[in-house]
Amino acid sequence: MLDLNNSRKVPDDFVRFAENQIRQLLNSVAGVEFAMLCTSDGFEVALANKKNISNSGKIAAVSSSILAMVTAFISEINLVGCQTITLDAENGKAFLTAISHPKYPLVLVAMTNRDILLGQMLYEVKSTAETLSNYA
Repeated sequence: MLDLNNSRKVPDDFVRFAENQIRQLLNSVAGVEFAMLCTSDGFEVALANKKNISNSGKIAAVSSSILAMVTAFISEINLVGCQTITLDAENGKAFLTAISHPKYPLVLVAMTNRDILLGQMLYEVKSTAETLSNYA
């Protein structure tokens, strides 16, 4: 799912493409407040937000660590193919999704308010992840 040994500098044209994709995610689902793409080793690549988040660098680092830990956990319990983690809190939700691009493994982080339509959000996150994974 997440290959930490395959992290490389993401090219500028991919960054621009990714910014457009996460901006589209931010605007396509009501209640999405923040979307960020980061490298699998925890560095911010692209950001789109409706809510000012001042610690995006920390969020990128922690998100990649959480996804790596969950990947190890999933492996230990013999599950295969975990791509998205959903965190449900009293005041909103967070989604962490692995982007399995062959050259640039990434993590998509999205934060929403609590009244999000979960099915719509999961569909859009999966669609965005597939689009980014297939970028040549």
